[in-house]
Amino acid sequence: MAWFILVLAGLFEVAWAIGLKYTEGFSRLWPSVWTVLAMIVSIWLLGIAMKSLPVGTAYGIWVGVGVVGTVIFGMLLFGEPVNGMRVFSIALIVGGIIGLKFATPA
Repeated sequence: MAWFILVLAGLFEVAWAIGLKYTEGFSRLWPSVWTVLAMIVSIWLLGIAMKSLPVGTAYGIWVGVGVVGTVIFGMLLFGEPVNGMRVFSIALIVGGIIGLKFATPA
């Protein structure tokens, strides 16, 4: 269950990272409210996952899921560049996430 909660925390990290773009420097009320709520939920879920997972593994996977999701959504929503080096870099991060998962007992 901790792994599911950790991935969910990472997805909320993606939500708040993308939400930051829509807040326009926290000058728009509702995007700012949703972004802050996503931040709170993300950190809360990370804390729950860390009860039974090693801190380095949990934090690394949380950040990795957040980075991969944010880069992909940046490409899809904001027209950020899609090129071989970016895709290769995302693949390396995914490989690191998978490696941490398999290297962690539990």
